[in-house]
Amino acid sequence: MSIEVQQLTKAYGSEKALKEVSFSIGAGEVVGFLGPNGAGKSTLMRILTTYLSPDQGHARVNGHDIEKEPMRVKRSVGYLPENNPLYSDLYVKEYLGFQCGIHKIGTQRIDDVVQLVGLQDHASKKISQLSKGYKQRVGLAAALIHDPEVLILDEPTTGLDPNQLADIRELIKEIGKTKTVLLSTHIMQEVEAMCDRVLIINRGTLVTDKKLKELVTEGEQHIEVEFDLAIEEQLLRRLPHLEKAENIYDTTWSLVFKTEKDMRPELFDFANNNGLKALKINKKIQNLESMFREMTRNIQD
Repeated sequence: MSIEVQQLTKAYGSEKALKEVSFSIGAGEVVGFLGPNGAGKSTLMRILTTYLSPDQGHARVNGHDIEKEPMRVKRSVGYLPENNPLYSDLYVKEYLGFQCGIHKIGTQRIDDVVQLVGLQDHASKKISQLSKGYKQRVGLAAALIHDPEVLILDEPTTGLDPNQLADIRELIKEIGKTKTVLLSTHIMQEVEAMCDRVLIINRGTLVTDKKLKELVTEGEQHIEVEFDLAIEEQLLRRLPHLEKAENIYDTTWSLVFKTEKDMRPELFDFANNNGLKALKINKKIQNLESMFREMTRNIQD
């Protein structure tokens, strides 16, 4: 496993930021780490990168214990913190050379990393001259310069415009082909576009750990159906697992079922048995954003 977390707990005074959090991430996975503000995301990432120590529990990164082997962990992890600290007065290549010195490696990887993150046309500029998007690329380049097996990215797309978002998204997807990536973000569409798996944390507790495909198809099932004739809601209430029925317009209904069973065949039979024709039956996948709201709201309530 690239990352193993067992019962991690961390408190700031009387407030517990993490409460016995456990999960593991295999090599080559791209995992989205989600949660409301103050949920504990940054605290956990700082622990995994050895900037903080846990109060209880254990964690290993690339087989190295975060408390017993912090330098080995640092050598095997690339970390882009949320505030992306850069030396603005340095030139891009100068800054990357400085990072090479920190990691005690040669500078031969600089050109390759500059090419990878798309900084070729900006490598000779001062960092202060760059846009927010290109500064994020510099931060990613610094995280990659020592060729780590694991990348930990804390809000890597914050403050970017739509074009910059698309560029950084494609960059992270490309990096994820060869490295394990754990990234936190508030942008659900980014997770859906980049990640294979989702961890959701709320108030220090891990509430979800699932493959993205499993997460967006489980639980509530939303179906829009159009009949050839008007129908009363009372008749629809005979359908099994029906949670909600809303008449959108005329003979079209939005139905919500609480089941993982595909209810479209059931709706087709229902129409036939009641002298109706189902002109349209569309199953709608609940998106990650609505799932996130539901899961974090339940814990808060």
